[in-house]
Amino acid sequence: MVKGAAGKGAAGKGERPVGIDELLERVRAGYTRVEAREAYEAARAGEALLVDIRYAALRERDGLIPGALVVERNELEWRLDPQGSHRAPEATGHDLRIVVVCNEGYASSLAVASLHQLGLSRATDLVGGFQAWRSRGLPVTY
Repeated sequence: MVKGAAGKGAAGKGERPVGIDELLERVRAGYTRVEAREAYEAARAGEALLVDIRYAALRERDGLIPGALVVERNELEWRLDPQGSHRAPEATGHDLRIVVVCNEGYASSLAVASLHQLGLSRATDLVGGFQAWRSRGLPVTY
């Protein structure tokens, strides 16, 4: 469970459990999410790194965002931590603007909360995820 904007973690004595809808609301209150067109323009201008965390079956079915770094969700923190021994070459520093893309924009919000805990304070996610990207007619490769 994440701390900070996302809450205090697992419910302790006398605290009520937090449902996923409330958790998402708390997490998202801590940063500004981006729309597909804004993410596209930022990536095209070299101002943001798009990171696709969808699992392989979805990428194979629906395609890829050209230029996006593909990182499975279970490896995300290790690959994007600029101090980590398993970091991707693209993880150049804590000031990097990262736009996390999942399928519909839910898992990416939770992933962003985790990246914020690593000090990647400019991390955000794509409203509506890959499905929003594709529905806006933005580039997809197969």
